[in-house]
Amino acid sequence: MNNVDYKEVTLPNYSYVFNFEETFSHHETKQWMMENWTNGFYYCGLYMILIFGGQHYMASRPRFELRGILCLWNTLLATFSIIGFTRTAPELIHVLRHHGLHHSICIPSFIEQNCVSGFWTWMFVLSKLPELGDTVFIVLRKQPLIFLHWYHHITVLLYSWFSYSEYTASARWYIVMNYCVHSIMYSYYALKAMRYRPPKAISMVITTLQLTQMVIGCIINIHAYQYLESGYACNITRMNIRFSFAMYLSYFVLFARFFHKSYLAGKKTEDKKHFTNSASGHISYNDKLKAN
Repeated sequence: MNNVDYKEVTLPNYSYVFNFEETFSHHETKQWMMENWTNGFYYCGLYMILIFGGQHYMASRPRFELRGILCLWNTLLATFSIIGFTRTAPELIHVLRHHGLHHSICIPSFIEQNCVSGFWTWMFVLSKLPELGDTVFIVLRKQPLIFLHWYHHITVLLYSWFSYSEYTASARWYIVMNYCVHSIMYSYYALKAMRYRPPKAISMVITTLQLTQMVIGCIINIHAYQYLESGYACNITRMNIRFSFAMYLSYFVLFARFFHKSYLAGKKTEDKKHFTNSASGHISYNDKLKAN
């Protein structure tokens, strides 16, 4: 990677900096991750054994409700994501306003010079391991476990840990976007676990935001590649760009398929069913419930 000059970098002003943020040491965390990021493969392997073995175990057993624990779990993750977003987004906005797009993609000052965003970047990376627990609820409650779910969890964990070991500068974009989407997503899940009924449009908005996140991720990778090809100093490797672009592109395809299947194909089926029932003068029991 090319050396980067930080002399003219200005930092965003936070109204308050907590002691645990102020004492954050990025050198120690980077050293730990450089030595341990490959352990993520073992965690992912164990995760796969547990979830598919768990599905086999639960096949002949009644589902667990787990509503109280699920409510607490989603509330904690929503709170964590909201705090993470409010502590990392100001740094990205400040960099874009005062230093430009190149800095936001190529200069890892968000870790090396900003203790607030640096700490919450570290928390973000570590959080990808306990987030695997999402799947435990799916397995124990005997809900459908789709490929997108476990593929997304595994690849995000591996890529996040690998990128932190290299201080990939473009990761500031991915972290802020992920915190933002998870803030809304886990809040939505928490409300559903509490037996509230948020409008279905909110779930559609969440998937749309996820698709937008994937598009922006691809664009950031294209810019990073262009900077490297043009000879600009940029703290990201070509291998990382290839991995990241392939990951975001695959996410986009999978989320787009999920969006179509969940919201468009289902709507067409309902519309067709409604037209058939109306034409025949027949209204089903479910239609009466919807009407009431």
